[in-house]
Amino acid sequence: MNNKINKFTNHDKILKMTQLAILTALIFIMTFTPLGYFKVGIVDITFLMIPVAIGAIITGPMGGLFLGTMFGLSSFFTCFGFSAFGTALFGIDPLLTFITCLIPRMLMGYLVGLVFKGVQKIDKTKTVSFFVASLSGAVINTALFVLFLVLLFGNNADVLALFQTDTFVGIIVGLITVNALIEAGVSLVVGGSISKALAVYLPKLGNKAEN
Repeated sequence: MNNKINKFTNHDKILKMTQLAILTALIFIMTFTPLGYFKVGIVDITFLMIPVAIGAIITGPMGGLFLGTMFGLSSFFTCFGFSAFGTALFGIDPLLTFITCLIPRMLMGYLVGLVFKGVQKIDKTKTVSFFVASLSGAVINTALFVLFLVLLFGNNADVLALFQTDTFVGIIVGLITVNALIEAGVSLVVGGSISKALAVYLPKLGNKAEN
């Protein structure tokens, strides 16, 4: 009996590690291909919150934290010439740019996991929670990124010039536009659908391993 339990536990750990590895690879593939960023105006539209949200839903808040960290690191890597906006921030202050890229994404991944767990407790449909959590990934990512950008760069003349504004309000308006709505819509539909499908499929995979 104990051997059977240990076998199932080990399989569960391996499966979780495999899921995180696949989603991490997907994050970095998306980062350096058109799949991850759609360049419109000064700030890119990003869909990298989607694999983070999916991972947070199927593996939990700590899995989301890990994937959010990978998202943050990949975002920082784009500041080395891959993103005009990121490169501009890096030229102003590399350390503050690193913080702005990393911390919001780490928090986003963890919080999406918490949102899913919380909504799931009251979700009688067993479906709504997947879409709410996926949507929250885009909303939280945008909100935290804007917050950190304003706090760390809101009074910087060079950043204000990028947004053609004189106050941090212009930065907020420049970031929370159609871009944010597109990110939210795609995250809602794609993230919710994939995470729900995986939630149905993965338990079946676990049952096969147990047998």
